[in-house]
Amino acid sequence: MRIERIVDAAAVHLAADLFDGPPLADATEKFLARPDHHLLFAFLADRAVGMISGVEMTHPDKGTEMFVYELGVAPVARLQGVGTALVRALADVARERGCYGMWVSTEVDNEAAQATYRRAGATEETPFVLLNWDLTAGDQPS
Repeated sequence: MRIERIVDAAAVHLAADLFDGPPLADATEKFLARPDHHLLFAFLADRAVGMISGVEMTHPDKGTEMFVYELGVAPVARLQGVGTALVRALADVARERGCYGMWVSTEVDNEAAQATYRRAGATEETPFVLLNWDLTAGDQPS
């Protein structure tokens, strides 16, 4: 297995099955253009079988940390260490970029994701509440 940073939108579209939905052309270009946005693919032979995306987040009183935006592994490559290898590779990128930490959130019933993150060295913090704004909805807060 080899892991590569992806910078070409065509590669993203060729591996569309690794994402929750079809990659959007404009969003793909915007994501790849940012030096603080990272997209890594895992390859078996020449086939992309996994992906992880990360975004560096910087705050004045904290510094920079890596947010694990999404992890996906093709069904044919699951339970083979692909997800763990991708998480570790993104952690290496985060260290190289000077991040002080890396974090992810996942659903409480997503046992596979939690196991993958723990195998890659993550520890669980105190639970928190996630609040969300759907900015595409018709009703907007005033």
